[in-house]
Amino acid sequence: MTASANPRNWDEFCAELGDIETIRDRAQVAKLSQDYNHFSPILQSILQEKIGDVVVRPTSEAEVLKVAQLCVKHRVTLTVRGAGTGNYGQCVPLEGGVILDLSKMNQIRRIEPGVAWVEPGVKLVAIDKQARDMGWELRMVPSTYRMATIGGFIGGGSGGIGSINYGQLRDRGNLHAVRIVTLEDEPQIVELRGDEVQNVNHAYGTNGIITELEIPLAPAYPWAELIVTFDDFMTSAKFGQALGRSDGIIKKLVCICAWPIPSYFAPFRDILPQGKHAALLMVAEPSWEPFQELVKEFGGDICYHKSAQEATKGTAIAEFTWNHTTLHARSSDSSLTYLQTGFPEDPELKLVEHFYHHFGDEVIPHLEFVRSGGNLRPSGLQIVRFTDEARLNEIIRYHEERGAIIFNPHTYILEDGGMKAIDVRQLQFKQKYDPHGLLNPGKMRGWWESQS
Repeated sequence: MTASANPRNWDEFCAELGDIETIRDRAQVAKLSQDYNHFSPILQSILQEKIGDVVVRPTSEAEVLKVAQLCVKHRVTLTVRGAGTGNYGQCVPLEGGVILDLSKMNQIRRIEPGVAWVEPGVKLVAIDKQARDMGWELRMVPSTYRMATIGGFIGGGSGGIGSINYGQLRDRGNLHAVRIVTLEDEPQIVELRGDEVQNVNHAYGTNGIITELEIPLAPAYPWAELIVTFDDFMTSAKFGQALGRSDGIIKKLVCICAWPIPSYFAPFRDILPQGKHAALLMVAEPSWEPFQELVKEFGGDICYHKSAQEATKGTAIAEFTWNHTTLHARSSDSSLTYLQTGFPEDPELKLVEHFYHHFGDEVIPHLEFVRSGGNLRPSGLQIVRFTDEARLNEIIRYHEERGAIIFNPHTYILEDGGMKAIDVRQLQFKQKYDPHGLLNPGKMRGWWESQS
């Protein structure tokens, strides 16, 4: 276990917290110091022994403010945690200290047509359920939506089911407002609205502690769940693109998995034919007839169809897409890992086809179609047969040299993964509101470069 970078009397620190719940049991602290970074053999080797000193579970903004004040007073590092469903070590403490578990701040303040006010520890599924009772739903959710919290999704996520309509979390309008607690010499509560929310949106909790969010909602549709199979991978990929471009067909999910990925989906093994490539889909029931025509045009076979009413129970198709695809693959073969790839807009999908033939069974295509910059693009979460870090870097380099963007899931550093560059605005925000660098240290490259 990593030695604490915060040597102190933790009994006295916890005593100062008063009635705020703390956890000191080392096994529990260790568990709450980790996320799903084991998807990456590289991150797992780096992060598996990174452990906090104490877990603190506040139940209110006032308690968060008290924790922040004590951390600043004693110069204790603090790492915010939701449900720990991330894959990049977002909530793993590199320097020990306090793990701030916000799971008990789980109140839905109110929901009105098109918007919800919630605490950060609310599970996405709970927001969705209550919103749907009013005819609304979350715009996008990760495949971990049953477990993930809204605060964790905003702090460490990027998009998911629904991104084919609404883009990514950092697209303007997908987050209305947040309240945060700062770690200045005198911690305060700050409300950010409009473009200001980007200071903490997908910032790994390095800039402030989110205590409340105002999030936009989407009209809810009756979503049918479907699997369509194809003999040829590129036909399945072009079908996915055609469905994404069919603006009159209402859909929420277009996921394309090359064989043998469908063989990893245990609940569907009796349904999915051997050797076939699969499209996992969520389509609004009123679009059923034009959807069938599109399937026919591409020569696909609908082998699974669950009505919207049936889809509320049992196996959810969303939990076999996005990074749940990687989870199921690794359940069959723990040596597998993955990459995240942004492909350029291309009606012919030439780059997708090139990589498919070039890498063969070493890099197996998994595409999620999303809106990005107003355009439809395939986003790759390819399954990779891992040999060693050097070969993985060769694969990454080969992609990037040919015009694909790799959002590297094998680094815990914010800018080296999804951000791809130092966000000057986020850095300046951290310099103002976390001047001692106590929040999730070691994750923001811009911060430590500015300190050197």
